[in-house]
Amino acid sequence: MEAQGYLTPIEATLARTSPAELSAAAEQRAGGYFADWLMEITPDYFAKTTTEDVIYRTTLDPRIQTAAEEALAYIFEEKVKEGSEAQAAIVVMSADGAVRAMVGGRNTNIAGAFNRATQASRQTGSLFKPFIYAAALELGHSPLEMVDDSPLCMTIPGSGEWCPKNYDGEFKGEIPFVQALRESRNIPAIKVSEMVGRDNVRAVASGFGVASDLADGPALALGVSESTLVDMVGAYAGILNGGSAVAPYGLVELRLQGDDIPLMGMGGGIGERVVQEAAARQLTWMMTQVVEQGTGVRARIPGWQIAGKSGTTQASRDAWFIGFTGDYVTGVWMGYDNNTPLSGVTGGGLPAEIWHETMVRVLDGMTPVPLPMDEPIEPGPILFGPQPGGATNGNFLIDLLNSILGGGN
Repeated sequence: MEAQGYLTPIEATLARTSPAELSAAAEQRAGGYFADWLMEITPDYFAKTTTEDVIYRTTLDPRIQTAAEEALAYIFEEKVKEGSEAQAAIVVMSADGAVRAMVGGRNTNIAGAFNRATQASRQTGSLFKPFIYAAALELGHSPLEMVDDSPLCMTIPGSGEWCPKNYDGEFKGEIPFVQALRESRNIPAIKVSEMVGRDNVRAVASGFGVASDLADGPALALGVSESTLVDMVGAYAGILNGGSAVAPYGLVELRLQGDDIPLMGMGGGIGERVVQEAAARQLTWMMTQVVEQGTGVRARIPGWQIAGKSGTTQASRDAWFIGFTGDYVTGVWMGYDNNTPLSGVTGGGLPAEIWHETMVRVLDGMTPVPLPMDEPIEPGPILFGPQPGGATNGNFLIDLLNSILGGGN
């Protein structure tokens, strides 16, 4: 402007030394990470190149957005070492994929920044395990079925022998599926994945929206594939809604100012069924045990049924926790942008605490909603040894059949 004569040299100098700044109110209206995401998924002719006044109606809930931002700030102020450059992201979603809040990093009063909720593809670690058990339940297996948590070595073509370990370095022998998931044990996850077939596991995971290239080998079960936080929260929303795929969305409708007819509608929502409702309900029950007495206990909120799963990747480069109530699915990722390992952080630690602080604020004043789940029935005892009337083993069964049929010995 100085070169074109619109400003005097003195005015130009003053402008350079005193740049304009947004007011606090303007910063709040900037929209932040959610608005950036919305602009990314909106066609350019409506978002970046239009000269029209465009009106967006979105899924964002300001109350929930504030809850997520306050929770993240609280944890970093109270629980994270001063000077740490660790980052975190939060997504809160309804069961149909409607995004109610999105925090893409610690600095929440900015726009145009790198959004770790939608742009960062990271390994999922144990966050992937529910899809293994979903595939097993869909094939008719039970949450109470036993799997052998004992040392395992496999020969991987081109790589040699592979001997994975559990996180705690221990082996527990025969344990039920629900305990294996509750304690996030690696060996049982690999064995169940191999038993039901990796193709079936990949089909379930991709059906729920884990869209990145899924590993071909047995390490698939350990979550070595990458995904974004918003996609993983969408995948877990499919479990909550009874087994149908979800496409996360933030736009309800878009129209030009003065027009009554929308030019665009929802770009997501509930899609095709991935697993049967019975399998989803059993898996939900298994995931409540993670929160009740497993790796996700820090997420517990008195009076609420909560299902969830923690995830920690190799060398603790990523730590996750995703959990859901009857109303919302909320996901948290924590890590460094440069992949530096986290120090002493697992998914069941700070991410679960961020989840807890977020949801305590979100659920404040709400009435608890039961989770859609089915607790499996313990199988009855096998009748061996002395039985009523002196019969034993097979004789008892013969006596029972005879009594029903009216016959005798």
